[in-house]
Amino acid sequence: MTLAQILRTLRARYKIVLLLLAVTVVAAFAVSLLMPKTYKATTSLVLNNKGIDPVTGLNVPVQLTPGYLPTQVDIVKSKIVALKVVDDLKLAEAPAAKERFAKMEPGQTTIRDWLADGLRANLTVEPARDSSVLNVTFKGDDAEYVARIANAFAAAYQQVSVDLKVAPAQKASGYINDQIKLLRENFEAAQNKMSAYQKENNIFSSDNKLDVETARLNELSSQLVMAQGQSMEATSRQRQVQSNAGGSPDVLSNPLIQTLKSRLSEAEAKFADTSAKLNVNHPQYIAAKSEVDNLRANLNRQIGLASTGVISNARIQQQREAEVRTALNAQKEKVLALNGARDELSVLANEMENAKRAYETASQRLTQTNLEGQSTQSDISVLTAASVPRSPAGPRMLLNLLLALVVGSILGIAAAIAMELLDQRVRSADDLAQLFGLPLLGVIEKTRVIRHRPQRRLGVSAPA
Repeated sequence: MTLAQILRTLRARYKIVLLLLAVTVVAAFAVSLLMPKTYKATTSLVLNNKGIDPVTGLNVPVQLTPGYLPTQVDIVKSKIVALKVVDDLKLAEAPAAKERFAKMEPGQTTIRDWLADGLRANLTVEPARDSSVLNVTFKGDDAEYVARIANAFAAAYQQVSVDLKVAPAQKASGYINDQIKLLRENFEAAQNKMSAYQKENNIFSSDNKLDVETARLNELSSQLVMAQGQSMEATSRQRQVQSNAGGSPDVLSNPLIQTLKSRLSEAEAKFADTSAKLNVNHPQYIAAKSEVDNLRANLNRQIGLASTGVISNARIQQQREAEVRTALNAQKEKVLALNGARDELSVLANEMENAKRAYETASQRLTQTNLEGQSTQSDISVLTAASVPRSPAGPRMLLNLLLALVVGSILGIAAAIAMELLDQRVRSADDLAQLFGLPLLGVIEKTRVIRHRPQRRLGVSAPA
């Protein structure tokens, strides 16, 4: 259906819409009058988020975590808090509660659990937005009762939070006390073992940073690094010489070879000029060729000598590296042998320090645990105590009537559309053209017939 069709349907069936709207509003009004009055009382609690424990003085950043407030909400709504409220207010001893509980079907629950579940069903805990405030709200049919229960939940929550913090400390105190005795025995045994070892080896200091042998070991390590670098460089030059002696930088930088290359170039140029002018049997041709051959042979001999020198230098560097490594290994064994006793003493000293540190840490922890176990301070404070509400929180007559108007309007519109779909009628020219699929030629408008009544005057009859 189009919007125009819906509007025409509502116009034609407006009585059904108005009828359902009136029935819904009247029903909501009647239900609101019959519903019992409900009162709400709210206690506001502020959670301390300074991050410092009042007993130990340590930082406690758990209150700043995202899950802290939801955890506190669950604690307030927990059954242990509700049971404490029942016990504090002695609700289980009230005759009315006993009478109502006796009328229930027999089961495995107790009156305390039954009352606690009832309190939790009417309890609402909401954290304030962007703050550390919890609003504890309780609803019921008695104004004084709901205020008393809301304040009782706040007090029970404070006590339970203290118990949750103190109980683990009290339980851990006995365990830590037993561990302290064992740690003290371990500390004394480690101390006696270290003293006996010092007397046996005549060692009174484990500081060997200025030891001569250690300094020599460091010096040999530096020399080995340098020797390795020189050996790698010499080996690289050796490979270059063996693969291409003429292109090696060591060979090319030789002054004698450079001179011979220069003279060979001049002789080759001179020989090329002579060979172009003279025959191979000419004395000048033979002399020029002999000079070129001699210079080339001399150059090759000098290149070979230079290559041999590079190879020999590489072997020397490799041999030096091996000698330094051998000396370093020997020095390592010597240093290890000389410092064996001092290393053992350092181990014994570390064992003694660890035992001492563990004993001192456990002693400090025992003191803190004892203080925590005796603490009665809570991180929760009452910001605003619940007071007796002056007016009921429900039922809300105006809100219920507004909702009834909305719901009644929706039901009326839906009923009108449903009836129109079940009994569809032609309400406009467009509907007729759409129904038969034929073009519309014209529309005959409905006219109203106005009847003129004869006027009568006093004492005068109307003409026939």
